[in-house]
Amino acid sequence: MSLTKQQQTDTIAEFNENIRRLGQPLTTIAVALHTTPETIAAVAQLNARHIEDPWILRNYLLDQLHTANIPHQPFTALIGDYRDYWFLNSQRITRGHL
Repeated sequence: MSLTKQQQTDTIAEFNENIRRLGQPLTTIAVALHTTPETIAAVAQLNARHIEDPWILRNYLLDQLHTANIPHQPFTALIGDYRDYWFLNSQRITRGHL
């Protein structure tokens, strides 16, 4: 999935806002996603190793915000069901490990 420069800027801002709203340290998010805080920070800046990584982080944030009954900042580019995107490895996203 290729994003325009504006979509990249918007998605980074959406990640940052949802991480802020959740209020979990990056270390907590990293443990949940079986990775490091540095990897979480990189994915939130769209410096991901795999194309699925932003979707994994997105899903985690949305699930956690929903569970905590905290309104989320909607994502404007990472939308819909990831299983509908033929180029994404949906099994990797479902597994939820970065």
